[in-house]
Amino acid sequence: MDWSRVRTVARTDLKQLIQAKDFWMPMAFLGLLFFVIVPGILLTIITQLGSIEGIAQISETLDALPAAAQEQVVDASPEGRTGFALAVFLVAPVAVVVPLTISTAVGAATIVGEREKGTGEFLANSPAGVREIYIGKLIASIVPGYITTAVGFFFYSIIVNVLVGPEVGGWFFPTAQWWVMILWVLPPFLAICLSLVLRLSARVQSTAAAQQASGLISLPLIVIAYGQASGALFGSALVPIIIGGVAWILAFLSLSRGVRSLTRSRLLGVGPGL
Repeated sequence: MDWSRVRTVARTDLKQLIQAKDFWMPMAFLGLLFFVIVPGILLTIITQLGSIEGIAQISETLDALPAAAQEQVVDASPEGRTGFALAVFLVAPVAVVVPLTISTAVGAATIVGEREKGTGEFLANSPAGVREIYIGKLIASIVPGYITTAVGFFFYSIIVNVLVGPEVGGWFFPTAQWWVMILWVLPPFLAICLSLVLRLSARVQSTAAAQQASGLISLPLIVIAYGQASGALFGSALVPIIIGGVAWILAFLSLSRGVRSLTRSRLLGVGPGL
């Protein structure tokens, strides 16, 4: 595999995305909503309500969490305990939803879009091999979601530590298990989802059809990924390692099958199954 050709394919797609305001403006708003606006409002309300009875009751319900999760919750005021649990266990797994949503939207149009724009013939007759094109498209689909997550996570960490940190004795986020979730659990789920979406994009005849069908595929995977991410945060330190390991195996199997779905004839719009 010629990685310079892979980079060329990925770089070309990413340049087109940067120039498309109708793509990156909604992407930026999605990240702003999930990482800044919603958690900022929730955590501000919790930390500023003081000793209202409702906050105390929520804090008491934390005793129902699994033992591994309770060990992570710091011994602080009711506002501090509630803010900590909300920031770490409830809102943080949204970091899985954002890249899956954005990357799926990009991946759904990345191959069928070449045919609609009339560039499929140029790509099919380029020196790049089918595997190089597939991997380049995969990278170009992953990068926007991860960039949005990285930037959003940076601001989310500041908001959490500024609002909740004083209640729990200092800055505490991101936690160790959160890093494991982002760097070990999220990537394989993203790869599984995109392998299916790219395979779909190579077979359908229009971007609209690809977007509709990819939603049916990605929604269950997003729900599963969110559930697994939440389980990784609630469980012991070994749980996310096991979840991520199984997901990586499935991802490699899915990608190996997905790369065979892309052919030069399908880039030209004359392949079987179109």
